[in-house]
Amino acid sequence: MRKIFSRPDAWMNYIWLVYLPMTMSFYLPVRSWHDVFWLLAIVIFLADYVLVFEKSAWRRFTIPIELLITGAFCVFEMNFYIIIFSGWQLPYTLGHYPKKYFNWFCLVYYLCLGGGIIHLLTIKHNNFDLASVLYMLVFVFFSPMLAYGLSHAWLRRYQLRQDNRRLEAIVRQGERDRIARDLHDTLGQSFSMITVKAELAQKLLVKRPEQVESELSDIAAASRKNLQLVRNIVSDLHQKSLTEVLLEQGKNLAAADLILNTKGESEAAEWPTSVQNHFAEVLPEAITNIIRHAHAHEVQINFAEFKDRYQIIVLDDGRAKDFIRSGSHGITGMESRMSEADGNFEISHGSHGTQVQFEIFKEQQ
Repeated sequence: MRKIFSRPDAWMNYIWLVYLPMTMSFYLPVRSWHDVFWLLAIVIFLADYVLVFEKSAWRRFTIPIELLITGAFCVFEMNFYIIIFSGWQLPYTLGHYPKKYFNWFCLVYYLCLGGGIIHLLTIKHNNFDLASVLYMLVFVFFSPMLAYGLSHAWLRRYQLRQDNRRLEAIVRQGERDRIARDLHDTLGQSFSMITVKAELAQKLLVKRPEQVESELSDIAAASRKNLQLVRNIVSDLHQKSLTEVLLEQGKNLAAADLILNTKGESEAAEWPTSVQNHFAEVLPEAITNIIRHAHAHEVQINFAEFKDRYQIIVLDDGRAKDFIRSGSHGITGMESRMSEADGNFEISHGSHGTQVQFEIFKEQQ
């Protein structure tokens, strides 16, 4: 079996070792070679248990050895305590290997468990209170499935964190592309014009010196304009795009157990920087209000571009009366920001929940 990656939470499996003295107590104090044999088996098990974690390359040997030792305790000693170690550790470890390894483990594990139960019922059943061990056997039986399920849950969380990191990298790349597009559409064209003006002034300096002053004035005006463009671009860099806002607020909604659905998000990522900046100022407040006051389960955000305007609609399925509150600073702030952008802000509610609508008109950009 080839190791795929190391698991930072593997140390938690060592916690189970606090129960190992319980198994050792069955053979203490030592009265015979029988006790010595099984105590030695426990020591070998402990060493092998550690090696399963620390030496992944040896697992093709250490996992069968561990299962063999704990299975022997189960079948021959009817000791169902020690096999719990294998029932939790090995399925959890096998969680990121192909499932066939877990299937083989289950086959051997349940054969050992069945052998121990048969031994218990047919040979020494008079020495055991079957009702008292029934609860333990239920736990022993379901341990592999529980451990395997927890392992897969951990893997899903790990993969989700990986996807989030990749998404953040995509967002950063998108921001670089947006900056490059702004530079090309503004400074690039302006500097091309300055170059042409400078070359023309150089020629006029010989042929028509009286026109040079006019060309130099145009160059100076273009330079001042470019300086202001640079300042605007730098100012835009300190503001968030819609993609960044959705990434950040998506995490906040997930933490509050709210589902986020979007429509038209990809198209909105191509909207002009100034439009995105205006919407990015109000969208977090709308989502924060939903988290704090709406008692919702789902949030829908629709992005749309029309011939004359850009539009964002935020819908939730919560309690509208808790969202629209008299004197709410959040709502007042959103309305004020959209007014400053020469846009519209509307909020309404009904049986479905609350709808917040933002609009910015194209002719104002």
